[in-house]
Amino acid sequence: MLDTLDGLDTLEVVRRRRFAARWGVGAVLVAVLGWLVYTVAVSPNLEWTVIGKYFLATPVMEGVGVTLVLTFTTLGVGLVLGAVLALMRQSRNPVAVAAAAGYIWFFRGVPLVVQIVFWFNLALLFPTLGFAPTNEVITPFLAAMLGLGLHEAAYLAEIIRGGFLAVPRGQVDAALTIGMTRAAATRAIVLPQSIRVILPALGNQFILILKGTSLVSVIGGGDLMTRAQQIYGQNYQVIALLLVATGWYLILVTVAGVGQRFLERWAAR
Repeated sequence: MLDTLDGLDTLEVVRRRRFAARWGVGAVLVAVLGWLVYTVAVSPNLEWTVIGKYFLATPVMEGVGVTLVLTFTTLGVGLVLGAVLALMRQSRNPVAVAAAAGYIWFFRGVPLVVQIVFWFNLALLFPTLGFAPTNEVITPFLAAMLGLGLHEAAYLAEIIRGGFLAVPRGQVDAALTIGMTRAAATRAIVLPQSIRVILPALGNQFILILKGTSLVSVIGGGDLMTRAQQIYGQNYQVIALLLVATGWYLILVTVAGVGQRFLERWAAR
């Protein structure tokens, strides 16, 4: 009996020490974070009036709009092309499998910024496209959309394929034995179940796309980061404009995260 009581006392002491350690670490982290926030807030080199002036300024809001358009366009292109590539990878045709695998290998291997710059400078390789100069056809926005969309399709193809593989193959085989075509089995059996697997990864990928649009600033794509660079290139308030861009990216990512949770709950039902 005494041994049992001693053991309980020992466990209680261990729990208290762990509790104290957690709160101690938490207090240190809060103190460090508070010090950083205070240091930045009172820095004489940071112009809060500049941040307030430009946070809702027309150029910045236009940049936010372009960022959102690029994000949703990239997601649309990536989903359509990624679904096609995923189906090709699942095909029994070795040529289709090899073509899809080659596409995914190439576009996942080449850095995104290289792809964006390549499309922007396509005129150096093909001066004309049809009857029009390439520079008139491939605008900075279109170059950004091509770079982002084709790059994202490679990642979404693997995400979608992972969702397909999560559905037991026996279910598809059973559908085929009762007379359903493979396409019908995919629509009725594979897709509804794979969506639950795909959505969490798709939400994370959406956030990555949203942040990845900042790379189009290297070609002046008109996004949020481009507008911030243009403004601080004139008034030299680099940190203030970077904080404006940071604030908007955090707002957009937060909204996207909330939307992702709602979609996951919907898919679970």
